[in-house]
Amino acid sequence: MNKFIQPKLQLADGWTIPQLGFGVYKLTEQQTMSTAIATAYQAGYRLFDTAQSYQNELTLGRAFKQLELPRKKLFITTKVAETNQGYTNTLRSVELSLKQLQIDYLDLLLIHWPIHSQFFETWRALERLKAEKIVRSIGVSNYHQTHLDYLATRANEQPVVNQFENHPYLSQEPLLAYDREHHIITQAWSPLGRGIVLHDSTLAKIAAKYQRSPAQIILRWHLQRGLAVIPKSQNPQRITENAAIFDFKLDADDMTTIARLNRQQRTGDDPEIVYEIEHQYD
Repeated sequence: MNKFIQPKLQLADGWTIPQLGFGVYKLTEQQTMSTAIATAYQAGYRLFDTAQSYQNELTLGRAFKQLELPRKKLFITTKVAETNQGYTNTLRSVELSLKQLQIDYLDLLLIHWPIHSQFFETWRALERLKAEKIVRSIGVSNYHQTHLDYLATRANEQPVVNQFENHPYLSQEPLLAYDREHHIITQAWSPLGRGIVLHDSTLAKIAAKYQRSPAQIILRWHLQRGLAVIPKSQNPQRITENAAIFDFKLDADDMTTIARLNRQQRTGDDPEIVYEIEHQYD
Protein backbone atom coordinates (compact mmCIF):
# COMPACT_ATOMS: atom_id res chain seq x y z
CA MET A 1 0.00 0.00 0.00
CA ASN A 2 1.16 3.50 -0.85
CA LYS A 3 2.31 4.90 2.50
CA PHE A 4 1.27 8.42 1.48
CA ILE A 5 -2.36 9.20 2.18
CA GLN A 6 -3.73 11.11 -0.75
CA PRO A 7 -5.99 14.10 -0.13
CA LYS A 8 -9.67 14.36 -0.94
CA LEU A 9 -11.29 17.44 -2.39
CA GLN A 10 -14.52 18.86 -1.02
CA LEU A 11 -17.46 18.86 -3.43
CA ALA A 12 -20.13 21.55 -3.29
CA ASP A 13 -22.82 18.94 -2.53
CA GLY A 14 -21.15 17.80 0.70
CA TRP A 15 -19.41 14.67 -0.61
CA THR A 16 -15.67 14.41 -1.20
CA ILE A 17 -13.66 13.10 -4.15
CA PRO A 18 -10.15 11.57 -4.13
CA GLN A 19 -7.76 13.97 -5.83
CA LEU A 20 -5.97 11.13 -7.63
CA GLY A 21 -7.97 8.67 -9.68
CA PHE A 22 -7.31 5.87 -12.15
CA GLY A 23 -8.63 6.11 -15.71
CA VAL A 24 -9.54 2.90 -17.54
CA TYR A 25 -9.92 4.28 -21.08
CA LYS A 26 -8.89 1.62 -23.65
CA LEU A 27 -8.61 -1.13 -21.03
CA THR A 28 -10.94 -3.73 -22.53
CA GLU A 29 -9.33 -7.18 -22.04
CA GLN A 30 -10.32 -8.77 -18.73
CA GLN A 31 -6.92 -9.92 -17.50
CA THR A 32 -5.32 -6.60 -18.39
CA MET A 33 -8.08 -4.74 -16.59
CA SER A 34 -7.97 -6.93 -13.49
CA THR A 35 -4.18 -6.66 -13.22
CA ALA A 36 -4.30 -2.88 -13.65
CA ILE A 37 -7.05 -2.46 -11.05
CA ALA A 38 -5.25 -4.71 -8.56
CA THR A 39 -2.02 -2.74 -9.03
CA ALA A 40 -3.81 0.59 -8.76
CA TYR A 41 -5.69 -0.36 -5.59
CA GLN A 42 -2.48 -1.60 -3.99
CA ALA A 43 -0.77 1.68 -4.92
CA GLY A 44 -3.47 3.69 -3.17
CA TYR A 45 -5.93 4.63 -5.91
CA ARG A 46 -9.58 4.56 -4.83
CA LEU A 47 -11.26 6.52 -7.63
CA PHE A 48 -11.87 4.56 -10.83
CA ASP A 49 -13.12 6.42 -13.89
CA THR A 50 -14.92 4.75 -16.79
CA ALA A 51 -17.56 5.75 -19.37
CA GLN A 52 -20.33 4.13 -21.34
CA SER A 53 -18.48 4.89 -24.57
CA TYR A 54 -15.36 3.04 -23.37
CA GLN A 55 -17.38 -0.20 -23.57
CA ASN A 56 -15.58 -1.63 -20.55
CA GLU A 57 -18.00 -1.11 -17.66
CA LEU A 58 -18.69 -4.86 -17.60
CA THR A 59 -14.96 -5.63 -17.59
CA LEU A 60 -14.35 -3.17 -14.78
CA GLY A 61 -17.25 -4.55 -12.74
CA ARG A 62 -15.89 -8.06 -13.11
CA ALA A 63 -12.45 -6.87 -11.96
CA PHE A 64 -13.95 -5.37 -8.79
CA LYS A 65 -15.72 -8.66 -8.06
CA GLN A 66 -12.72 -10.86 -8.86
CA LEU A 67 -10.51 -8.80 -6.58
CA GLU A 68 -13.20 -8.62 -3.87
CA LEU A 69 -12.60 -4.91 -3.40
CA PRO A 70 -14.88 -3.38 -0.75
CA ARG A 71 -17.46 -1.12 -2.40
CA LYS A 72 -17.37 1.41 0.44
CA LYS A 73 -13.70 2.08 -0.24
CA LEU A 74 -14.22 2.72 -3.96
CA PHE A 75 -15.21 5.92 -5.74
CA ILE A 76 -16.71 4.93 -9.10
CA THR A 77 -17.38 7.36 -11.94
CA THR A 78 -19.04 6.76 -15.29
CA LYS A 79 -20.21 9.07 -18.04
CA VAL A 80 -23.33 9.21 -20.23
CA ALA A 81 -22.44 8.75 -23.91
CA GLU A 82 -23.77 11.08 -26.58
CA THR A 83 -25.97 8.34 -28.07
CA ASN A 84 -27.56 7.74 -24.65
CA GLN A 85 -28.41 11.35 -23.91
CA GLY A 86 -31.94 12.65 -23.41
CA TYR A 87 -34.12 12.18 -20.35
CA THR A 88 -35.43 8.63 -20.80
CA ASN A 89 -32.34 7.33 -22.58
CA THR A 90 -30.08 8.61 -19.80
CA LEU A 91 -32.14 6.89 -17.11
CA ARG A 92 -32.08 3.60 -19.04
CA SER A 93 -28.38 3.82 -19.83
CA VAL A 94 -27.42 4.43 -16.20
CA GLU A 95 -29.51 1.45 -15.13
CA LEU A 96 -27.47 -0.67 -17.55
CA SER A 97 -24.19 0.88 -16.36
CA LEU A 98 -25.00 -0.09 -12.77
CA LYS A 99 -25.85 -3.63 -13.84
CA GLN A 100 -22.59 -4.01 -15.77
CA LEU A 101 -20.51 -2.50 -12.98
CA GLN A 102 -22.35 -4.78 -10.51
CA ILE A 103 -23.06 -1.92 -8.10
CA ASP A 104 -26.23 -0.28 -6.80
CA TYR A 105 -25.08 3.36 -6.85
CA LEU A 106 -22.52 5.61 -8.53
CA ASP A 107 -20.31 8.03 -6.66
CA LEU A 108 -20.17 10.38 -9.64
CA LEU A 109 -22.10 10.53 -12.91
CA LEU A 110 -20.97 12.89 -15.68
CA ILE A 111 -22.38 13.92 -19.03
CA HIS A 112 -19.49 12.90 -21.28
CA TRP A 113 -19.84 15.67 -23.89
CA PRO A 114 -22.30 18.52 -24.32
CA ILE A 115 -24.71 18.07 -27.24
CA HIS A 116 -27.18 20.77 -28.14
CA SER A 117 -30.36 18.79 -28.84
CA GLN A 118 -30.48 17.03 -25.45
CA PHE A 119 -28.58 19.59 -23.43
CA PHE A 120 -31.14 20.26 -20.69
CA GLU A 121 -33.03 16.95 -20.79
CA THR A 122 -29.91 14.95 -19.99
CA TRP A 123 -29.10 17.15 -17.01
CA ARG A 124 -32.70 16.84 -15.78
CA ALA A 125 -32.21 13.05 -15.76
CA LEU A 126 -29.02 13.41 -13.72
CA GLU A 127 -30.85 15.57 -11.19
CA ARG A 128 -33.52 12.88 -10.84
CA LEU A 129 -30.92 10.12 -10.41
CA LYS A 130 -29.30 12.14 -7.65
CA ALA A 131 -32.64 12.82 -5.97
CA GLU A 132 -33.34 9.06 -5.98
CA LYS A 133 -29.87 8.42 -4.49
CA ILE A 134 -28.87 6.23 -7.42
CA VAL A 135 -26.04 8.71 -7.92
CA ARG A 136 -24.31 10.65 -5.15
CA SER A 137 -22.81 13.48 -7.18
CA ILE A 138 -23.48 14.80 -10.67
CA GLY A 139 -21.25 16.74 -13.00
CA VAL A 140 -20.15 17.30 -16.56
CA SER A 141 -17.23 16.54 -18.82
CA ASN A 142 -15.78 18.67 -21.60
CA TYR A 143 -17.92 21.72 -20.82
CA HIS A 144 -16.63 25.18 -21.67
CA GLN A 145 -17.67 28.25 -19.70
CA THR A 146 -20.37 28.98 -22.29
CA HIS A 147 -21.89 25.52 -21.73
CA LEU A 148 -21.79 25.94 -17.95
CA ASP A 149 -23.40 29.38 -18.14
CA TYR A 150 -26.10 28.02 -20.44
CA LEU A 151 -26.78 25.07 -18.16
CA ALA A 152 -27.15 27.40 -15.17
CA THR A 153 -30.10 29.15 -16.84
CA ARG A 154 -32.35 26.11 -16.32
CA ALA A 155 -30.62 23.71 -13.92
CA ASN A 156 -32.00 23.18 -10.42
CA GLU A 157 -28.50 22.43 -9.16
CA GLN A 158 -25.06 22.99 -10.63
CA PRO A 159 -22.39 20.44 -11.58
CA VAL A 160 -19.91 19.73 -8.79
CA VAL A 161 -17.24 18.41 -11.18
CA ASN A 162 -16.12 19.48 -14.65
CA GLN A 163 -13.75 16.98 -16.23
CA PHE A 164 -11.83 18.17 -19.27
CA GLU A 165 -8.51 17.85 -21.08
CA ASN A 166 -5.76 19.57 -19.13
CA HIS A 167 -1.97 19.30 -19.29
CA PRO A 168 1.04 21.64 -19.58
CA TYR A 169 0.39 22.21 -23.30
CA LEU A 170 -3.32 22.95 -22.64
CA SER A 171 -3.56 24.52 -19.21
CA GLN A 172 -6.95 26.29 -19.70
CA GLU A 173 -6.40 28.69 -16.81
CA PRO A 174 -9.50 30.85 -17.49
CA LEU A 175 -11.76 27.80 -17.29
CA LEU A 176 -10.05 26.66 -14.09
CA ALA A 177 -10.67 30.09 -12.59
CA TYR A 178 -14.33 29.94 -13.61
CA ASP A 179 -14.74 26.50 -12.04
CA ARG A 180 -13.13 27.67 -8.80
CA GLU A 181 -15.36 30.75 -8.66
CA HIS A 182 -18.46 28.54 -9.07
CA HIS A 183 -17.35 25.87 -6.60
CA ILE A 184 -16.80 23.27 -9.31
CA ILE A 185 -13.92 20.82 -8.94
CA THR A 186 -11.86 20.53 -12.12
CA GLN A 187 -10.76 17.00 -12.96
CA ALA A 188 -8.11 16.63 -15.66
CA TRP A 189 -8.38 13.91 -18.23
CA SER A 190 -5.27 13.30 -20.31
CA PRO A 191 -3.27 14.98 -17.52
CA LEU A 192 -0.07 13.83 -19.24
CA GLY A 193 -1.23 15.02 -22.68
CA ARG A 194 -1.38 11.45 -24.01
CA GLY A 195 2.38 11.40 -23.68
CA ILE A 196 3.14 14.42 -25.85
CA VAL A 197 4.54 16.43 -22.94
CA LEU A 198 6.65 13.67 -21.39
CA HIS A 199 9.64 14.43 -23.62
CA ASP A 200 9.57 18.20 -23.13
CA SER A 201 13.11 19.40 -22.34
CA THR A 202 11.93 21.91 -19.72
CA LEU A 203 10.04 19.21 -17.86
CA ALA A 204 13.06 16.91 -18.12
CA LYS A 205 15.22 19.51 -16.36
CA ILE A 206 12.66 19.97 -13.58
CA ALA A 207 12.33 16.21 -13.20
CA ALA A 208 16.10 15.88 -12.80
CA LYS A 209 16.09 18.60 -10.14
CA TYR A 210 13.58 16.69 -8.00
CA GLN A 211 14.86 13.24 -9.00
CA ARG A 212 11.41 12.33 -10.27
CA SER A 213 9.96 11.23 -13.59
CA PRO A 214 8.43 13.86 -15.93
CA ALA A 215 5.04 12.20 -15.36
CA GLN A 216 5.35 12.65 -11.60
CA ILE A 217 6.31 16.31 -12.07
CA ILE A 218 3.27 16.95 -14.29
CA LEU A 219 0.86 15.19 -11.94
CA ARG A 220 2.28 17.08 -8.99
CA TRP A 221 1.79 20.35 -10.93
CA HIS A 222 -1.89 19.47 -11.37
CA LEU A 223 -2.33 18.67 -7.68
CA GLN A 224 -0.79 21.95 -6.56
CA ARG A 225 -3.17 23.82 -8.85
CA GLY A 226 -6.05 22.18 -6.98
CA LEU A 227 -7.10 19.83 -9.76
CA ALA A 228 -8.17 16.22 -9.49
CA VAL A 229 -6.42 13.93 -11.99
CA ILE A 230 -7.13 10.56 -13.60
CA PRO A 231 -3.94 9.28 -15.27
CA LYS A 232 -4.29 5.97 -17.09
CA SER A 233 -1.82 3.18 -17.76
CA GLN A 234 -1.73 -0.58 -17.99
CA ASN A 235 1.94 -0.72 -17.04
CA PRO A 236 2.19 -1.76 -13.35
CA GLN A 237 5.39 0.24 -12.79
CA ARG A 238 3.87 3.42 -14.22
CA ILE A 239 0.62 2.92 -12.31
CA THR A 240 2.58 2.77 -9.06
CA GLU A 241 4.91 5.61 -10.05
CA ASN A 242 1.99 7.90 -10.91
CA ALA A 243 0.63 7.45 -7.39
CA ALA A 244 3.92 8.37 -5.68
CA ILE A 245 3.38 12.12 -5.90
CA PHE A 246 2.42 13.08 -2.36
CA ASP A 247 5.86 13.24 -0.73
CA PHE A 248 7.35 16.23 -2.54
CA LYS A 249 6.33 19.72 -3.63
CA LEU A 250 7.24 21.89 -6.61
CA ASP A 251 8.49 25.38 -5.78
CA ALA A 252 6.71 28.47 -7.09
CA ASP A 253 9.26 29.13 -9.85
CA ASP A 254 8.87 25.62 -11.27
CA MET A 255 5.07 25.90 -11.11
CA THR A 256 5.30 29.10 -13.17
CA THR A 257 7.78 27.59 -15.62
CA ILE A 258 5.44 24.67 -16.32
CA ALA A 259 2.47 27.00 -16.72
CA ARG A 260 4.37 28.89 -19.42
CA LEU A 261 4.54 25.73 -21.56
CA ASN A 262 0.90 26.25 -22.57
CA ARG A 263 0.39 26.04 -26.36
CA GLN A 264 -3.41 25.66 -26.51
CA GLN A 265 -2.64 22.22 -27.98
CA ARG A 266 -5.44 19.67 -27.76
CA THR A 267 -4.91 15.94 -28.04
CA GLY A 268 -8.66 15.27 -28.09
CA ASP A 269 -11.81 16.75 -29.57
CA ASP A 270 -12.93 20.37 -29.25
CA PRO A 271 -16.10 20.46 -27.10
CA GLU A 272 -17.59 23.28 -29.21
CA ILE A 273 -17.52 21.05 -32.31
CA VAL A 274 -18.90 18.03 -30.44
CA TYR A 275 -21.71 20.22 -29.10
CA GLU A 276 -22.74 21.08 -32.67
CA ILE A 277 -22.25 17.73 -34.45
CA GLU A 278 -23.34 15.71 -31.38
CA HIS A 279 -20.65 13.04 -31.52
CA GLN A 280 -16.93 12.65 -30.99
CA TYR A 281 -14.93 12.89 -34.18
CA ASP A 282 -11.27 12.16 -33.32
